[in-house]
Amino acid sequence: MIPLAFQLQDYPVPRPFSFIYKILRKKPTVQLCPFVFHSIALSLFASILGPFGGFFASGFKRAFKIKDFGDVIPGHGGLMDRFDCQLLMGTFVMVYIHSFIRVPDASKLIKQIMTLEPNEQLDIFNLLKSELSKTGLL
Repeated sequence: MIPLAFQLQDYPVPRPFSFIYKILRKKPTVQLCPFVFHSIALSLFASILGPFGGFFASGFKRAFKIKDFGDVIPGHGGLMDRFDCQLLMGTFVMVYIHSFIRVPDASKLIKQIMTLEPNEQLDIFNLLKSELSKTGLL
């Protein structure tokens, strides 16, 4: 199954540009994958805040009194200075994916429940049963 973020969807064209579609007698919608919007967010973060990774890492190293001078690449600071931006971007991408792209999956939850002790599984079953009964689903 193709994830929803990679399936084409119709989006309305913004009003300032919709007149072009009216002139061409076309439906004022554009087909895009939602991932296009995710890539715009990632690109904006990388280009605007990514370069400041050096400042954050420098403050972090200064706070923990870590010395990393330019012995490996002379004149370019320490080896870790080459990866400051990647550290910031990697953290942002991980949080972004977990927050906005990944969708909840019931099968993963069931797998986790099956790792519990049988009495804990029964507790979860009884709680779920009572909640579903309250909402009228059972």
